Amino acid sequence: MEVKSRHHLRSDAIDRITTSIADALGVEIDGDSFEQVEFTDSDTELVLVDGDPLVTYFPAPDGGNPEPFLTVNGANRYPPTDRVVTVDAGAVSFVSDGADVMRPGIADADAEIAADDLVVIEEESHGKALAIGRARVDGDELVGDSGKVIDSLHHVGDELFSLSL
Repeated sequence: MEVKSRHHLRSDAIDRITTSIADALGVEIDGDSFEQVEFTDSDTELVLVDGDPLVTYFPAPDGGNPEPFLTVNGANRYPPTDRVVTVDAGAVSFVSDGADVMRPGIADADAEIAADDLVVIEEESHGKALAIGRARVDGDELVGDSGKVIDSLHHVGDELFSLSL
């Protein structure tokens, strides 16, 4: 990914990002420097917090304004308390490779998740974030026997995860 532009964010833009993430995930992001990065070869917009790629924007499902959300790196730095879906050991390799999440692999899910919410997918053993996805159903419908219930948007090992600037 080739950088098109990189600039420091104003305090009001930082407040919008941190408030949105705090409301969605229950975590407070703190940092001395917030920079927005745009790329020439991708629509991805990234926010570096103290130089680390911790926030990105995901398209809204209804075509509205993109939503700021933690990257996998961000979710591991600031472990969320809300919108978390935990997968069992059998699902880890699939989720880590970018597969969508199926009901049988889900060990636990935040019941407050609504369909179309962005979620953090973590592994059961150590609680490490593996992926970011968008829920297809409400949280109380995520655990079950069959069906695809979360679309994977970003995962361990993808281009965004491996990015270094």
